[in-house]
Amino acid sequence: MSWPDARSGPIRVYVAKIRDPISRHFMRFFGELYQAEGFPSYPCLLDNLPPRLQSSPMDPFRIAQLLEPFLDSAASSSPPLPPAALNQISTYIDLLLRWNARVNLTAIRTPEQIVTRHFGESLFAARHLLPSPGSAGMPAHSSASVPFVVDLGSGAGFPGLPMKIWSPGTKITLVESNHKKATFLGEAIRALTLTGIDVFPGRAENFPPATATLVTLRAVERFHEILPAAAALLSPRGRLALLIGQPQVPRAHQLLPTLQWTKPIPIPQSESRVLLTSIPNQC
Repeated sequence: MSWPDARSGPIRVYVAKIRDPISRHFMRFFGELYQAEGFPSYPCLLDNLPPRLQSSPMDPFRIAQLLEPFLDSAASSSPPLPPAALNQISTYIDLLLRWNARVNLTAIRTPEQIVTRHFGESLFAARHLLPSPGSAGMPAHSSASVPFVVDLGSGAGFPGLPMKIWSPGTKITLVESNHKKATFLGEAIRALTLTGIDVFPGRAENFPPATATLVTLRAVERFHEILPAAAALLSPRGRLALLIGQPQVPRAHQLLPTLQWTKPIPIPQSESRVLLTSIPNQC
């Protein structure tokens, strides 16, 4: 492994002068790697990092291209994502990749795959479940009409955070019992300057029951345990939305026999992933 010597160029970015705590943390981390390779213990600087360790925000135009199959704006009334939302996604990806170096948030490491696998699937669900910005589905200044979404086992924030980007007026709570992941979610909310969204750092069993108009689940372990807990969070006319594999659909029907379900909707660019949504109780 051959790294450029810190003495080969001017040291322009010192750890002590970086105010962002996340950047300071990772600069120290790379500095330790630098010293482990036999180099002097200079503060590691971004300019001299190897190319594979450098990162730059993803191009919003490229993000929009990758998301087209999931939003399908031409075939529906859903508007394309505005530039501000695309910039938020770019910031989110950059933050996720930096945290993922030390906290296991996602097994997907490349920005384009993160867009298609995580954001694409999450925004596909948002397009089918939530009002889009400026739509007639959410009257202004009517708190009773604002959906309350609980994203259970949110992990790295999918699908809850992209749903918030899609529908800024929707109130969302991200439920995550893992302390490190919950800390990341709080930092992501701050970095994206989102409001009307919070993190519940606990288990579903400790969250107020029968309060959510929509509960989302994606890639959650212990499916047989978490599904009944998710159903308990639904308000009387609430809906449960699952982003799961097609083979899990019969199991969902079996675990929650009192719920009625819509036909599973195939997720673009996936062989078996579907969006399965319960039908609100009309009583």
